Amino acid sequence: MRTALLCATLALSVSSLATFGCSSSAAVAFNSQTKTTPIRRLPDGSIDDMARCEWKGHQDRDVVDTAGTGSVTPNVRRVFAVVGQGADRNRILVCREADTNYDGIKDVVRRYNDKGEAIYEEADTNYDGKIDVWLTFSKGHLVEEKLDRNYDGNPDEWKYYSNGKITRAKRDTNNDGKPDIWEMYSPTGSLERIGVDVDGDERVDRWDYDNDVRREREEKERAEEEDQAKKAAEKAEAAKKAGEYATAHDEPDAGADTKNKKKKVDKRPAAKKAQEKPQ
Repeated sequence: MRTALLCATLALSVSSLATFGCSSSAAVAFNSQTKTTPIRRLPDGSIDDMARCEWKGHQDRDVVDTAGTGSVTPNVRRVFAVVGQGADRNRILVCREADTNYDGIKDVVRRYNDKGEAIYEEADTNYDGKIDVWLTFSKGHLVEEKLDRNYDGNPDEWKYYSNGKITRAKRDTNNDGKPDIWEMYSPTGSLERIGVDVDGDERVDRWDYDNDVRREREEKERAEEEDQAKKAAEKAEAAKKAGEYATAHDEPDAGADTKNKKKKVDKRPAAKKAQEKPQ
């Protein structure tokens, strides 16, 4: 069962080109034939590289074009925001885009915040001129990945991450715009169960479990419960003994109590006491 689930996940998962200059082909990553974007030219005759970074018309932007590994012409563009003046003048990377298949068209773009942390990325992985991968980052770490596996312009697979590991995923396998498959992962990133919506109401009708992972989780939970019960019993026993000790030492000593009793003081006037004194 475990092997079947993992194989199904691998077959349905897609690896995005999250790193600039990646040479993996879309045909391999998406099991789909790649396309070539028709070259378009600008009014001045130069090639329209479909830039997605914004810098044209901005006086506070610096642009640097470089050639990445394997390219003989510039295929990576970095856009910097210029802040401060004079000695305090500084540049902050706000956008980076790349042509990963060297066809002159930018197909990956990543944007950054003023701390230099990645916040968002878009990619055209089959090179048809349309975005089909969207990545969202928090504090520089990937938290969400959306994929368009049928290239209709809309995401049909969603993945969520925490601390660098996938936690859950959902997929639309019948192209109706609604998820019908849900995947839940363990804290270590291994697939635990798959939920299936059979009737299209966006609710899980059947859960398929990885028996090995499920057994490990149940054994861990049982061990934790037994440990908690043991600690609770030890605590109760310690409290019981402490109570018995306190009771034994707090019981009054009858002899000591009698000795410590104060004499009753007769506060009547002397004349009154003399009258009642026996002759």
